[in-house]
Amino acid sequence: MGDGARAVREEDAFDVPAVDTWLRAQTALPDGLPEVKQFSGGASNLTYLLRYPGHDLILRRPPAGTKAKSAHDMGREYRIQAGLKPVFRYVPEMVAHCKDETIVGSEFYVMERVVGTIPGHHALGVDLTPVQTRQLGFTLIDTLAELHAVDTEAAGLSDLGRGAGYVERQVTGWSGRYRKAKTWNVPSYERVMAWLAAHQPADVRTCVIHNDFRLDNVVLAPDDPLRVVGVLDWELATLGDPLMDLGSALAYWVQADDDWAFRRFRLQPSDAPGMLTRDEIVEYYVKRSGLEAENWAFYEVFGLFRLAVIAQQIYYRYHHKQTRNPRFKNFWLPVNLLERRCRKIMRQA
Repeated sequence: MGDGARAVREEDAFDVPAVDTWLRAQTALPDGLPEVKQFSGGASNLTYLLRYPGHDLILRRPPAGTKAKSAHDMGREYRIQAGLKPVFRYVPEMVAHCKDETIVGSEFYVMERVVGTIPGHHALGVDLTPVQTRQLGFTLIDTLAELHAVDTEAAGLSDLGRGAGYVERQVTGWSGRYRKAKTWNVPSYERVMAWLAAHQPADVRTCVIHNDFRLDNVVLAPDDPLRVVGVLDWELATLGDPLMDLGSALAYWVQADDDWAFRRFRLQPSDAPGMLTRDEIVEYYVKRSGLEAENWAFYEVFGLFRLAVIAQQIYYRYHHKQTRNPRFKNFWLPVNLLERRCRKIMRQA
């Protein structure tokens, strides 16, 4: 099994001896400088493998040149995981957080590597039968429900969010972001935003939510691919409504019987033979969590709208030549597609 890492891009390189010197002041390490590789994928914080003899570590830092700390708060990401580790077994072990920006050009942190298989965009990365794939689907939802059951006081994270009113803040906030990022070739989404504002429920509960829970953010055990051993990418985690977290997660969940257009933009292997459908996931989650989801259409539409805003914000940067990455050239297409899907759900609600 490969490590999924690649050579470090020149623009993302950093001073390895300086990092090594700082790291040795925090923890015991084998002799010699580490071999450094960069993990591909992701559109936000950068992730590197530091490979020492017999000891792998992971370094996380913002993209080079980043100034907006609120969007790439390494201290917050480190603190969330350090707090969760004793009460949520799937979090990597934290090693140290560095506030000295002179070492790599920004704050960063280092954690232990969770060894296992991370599903890719197009394949699970492990050989499973349809029955086993279905069981993995249940395990994923068990993991999310376990996170939502964490005692925030015990984790020292009770001050992580802003308290009640999470649903209202999200509807208002994402609506404002879309209006700022709109370009001529995407829908106004005004009907969707008005519907969300008119149908928003009260928070069902306040708990730790991941906010980016996907197949490619979990690690499967190397000796048992039906067992989750790690959950990664905690930069968006906060205190919020668990059904909003589930709705956001299922926005990415393209299933086998979806139309060809929706499947074209699939970002995870959620349509693998045997995998749970979105309806099955919602049904299982509410039984597992003890929550009710009578107003599920709202959470489904919100998740799809939030995903559309994320895609549009990326496309806006490409449209205005703030980035030239060709991957983003056609991001306006899923924004249109997601609007039609939202309106279909609204009509059926």
